[in-house]
Formats: sequence, C-alpha cells, structure tokens
Amino acid sequence: MPAPAEPVLFEAICTPARSLGPRGMRVLSTALLTVSAATGGVFLALGAWPVLGFTGIEAGMVLGLMALHRRRSRRAMEVLILTGERLTIHRTDGRGRREEIAVDPYWARLRLEERPGRVSLLVLRQRGSDVEIGRLLGDEQKRDLAGALGEALRRVREPVFDNPQLREPDREAMQDESPPVASYSSHRPSTMPPFGGDGQPAPRE
Repeated sequence: MPAPAEPVLFEAICTPARSLGPRGMRVLSTALLTVSAATGGVFLALGAWPVLGFTGIEAGMVLGLMALHRRRSRRAMEVLILTGERLTIHRTDGRGRREEIAVDPYWARLRLEERPGRVSLLVLRQRGSDVEIGRLLGDEQKRDLAGALGEALRRVREPVFDNPQLREPDREAMQDESPPVASYSSHRPSTMPPFGGDGQPAPRE
C-alpha cells in the first residue's frame, strides 16, 4: 500500500515576464517590417540598392531572435513546493533542461540581498550552502515571494498544536447548551386536600 503523500504547506510557480503576447508580436513584426521596407525604399531611390538587402536581413534577424526568446521563455519555470519534511525546488530552463534541489525547511534561512541598480537577490542558505531562487522574477515579485515563503518556513519551524482537550471551555456556549429549567410559581393553588396531623384528611369546615 503506497505511503500517503505529504500535505503541501506552500507552493509557488515562478515564470518570466511575458508582456508581449501573440497580438503584440504581430503588431511589432508588422511595424518593424514596414520601417525596414521604407528605409530600403529610400536607399533604393537614391541608387544605393545593396542597402535594401541589408535592411531585410536585419529585420529578419531581429524577428528571429524575438521568436527564439519567446519560445524559451515559455519553457522556463521554477516551482517551489514546501512540505513538513522538505522544500523542493523544480527548475526548467529555456532549453528544457530540468533540475531538482531539496532543502531542509527547518535549517533553511531566507535572505533578500539588495543590489543597487540591479534586481535584488533571493537566497536560501542551509548549513553553509546558498541556493538562489526566483531567478525569473522581477524585484517586486521577489519581495512578495520572500514574504510569503518566509512566513511559511516560520510556521514549519514553529508549529502551533491545537489539542481540543486542552482548550478552555467556552462558558457562554455551555450556558447556551444547558437544558432548560422549569419555572414553578408559589401562588399556584393546590389540588390536593389538606392533611391533618394523623395522616388522615382533615374535616372540612
């Protein structure tokens, strides 16, 4: 019988920014080709027709590099999965190569290093070794990840146990759940006849 899977306490998926969608790529390609054709036409009118070929080659190279970058950015991904026993880092680079790193969450310490003029560095330190995470993120996203992951690691190192038997009783709840108490009136007329001292019914006057 397979062992039950450990509950996931925290999970984050990091991907590079993809601000340019398919429609934006088409618009940019059209604009670039238009400028390239206009530039080549001007030089052709001036008699410098060899420039027409160079402008076409430059436009093709720019579009090719942009398409390659988009394809590789779709593959790149970093997934952080935290359980009670380990923090696993799954990485896939732009070429599809995979890497997996396991870190002990109890000993791991998260550090955000500021770098003036550059994106900050997010590092996990464990027993003298450093592991950089969030490589694909910008500065603001790294700060958000540092806050969320740091809180999750703190909960693993400082667990809070909830034992129902140790809870203090809720007095208001106990009062609400107590059975209803019947109310009796001292002015209710008695239906039983009065008794004398010998146990026999007393004669009515």
